[in-house]
Amino acid sequence: MHLNELIGYFREEFFLPALQSEGKEALLEEMVEPLLEHEVIKNKRVILETLKKRETLGSTGIGYGVAIPHCRTLAVADVQIVIGRSTKGVSYEALDGEPVHLFFLIVAPPQEKSNLYLPILGKLVEILRDESFRKQLQSIDTFDAFKNILLGE
Repeated sequence: MHLNELIGYFREEFFLPALQSEGKEALLEEMVEPLLEHEVIKNKRVILETLKKRETLGSTGIGYGVAIPHCRTLAVADVQIVIGRSTKGVSYEALDGEPVHLFFLIVAPPQEKSNLYLPILGKLVEILRDESFRKQLQSIDTFDAFKNILLGE
C-alpha cells in the first residue's frame, strides 16, 4: 500500500486533535464516538467490547507514544480510521510503558473485498516508526496540517 492510498482513508470528521481522556477505556470510547455521530455505526458498545477484547491479547500501544487500537466487527461496512492526538498523553499500557500521544483507531468488517485491513495497519506501523514524522504529528491541530505532513509538504 502506498501512502497516497492510505490518505484516502482519513476523514476530517474523524480527526481528533485534542483528546481529553486519561485512561485506556475512556480513550477508546472517545475515539469511537465520531463513528456514532456520523452514523457509520449504530451502537458503539459492540465496537468497544471488541476493541477491549483485542487489548486483552496484547496492548496495541506499540511504543514511542503511539497506539493503533484495531478490530474487525460486523458493526461497520468498510474500513474506518479515527486519528487522535493527546497533548498530555494517555496511560495506555504501551509496550514501552510510556504515555501515548498519537492514536490511530482502525475498525474493519470481518471480510472485505479489497482486504485492506492488514495493509493499512502495516503502512501505519511503517510510517510511524519515523521519529521526526511522529514529532511533527504531535504538534499539529488541524486535519490539513496532518495531510500536509503525510504528503511531505
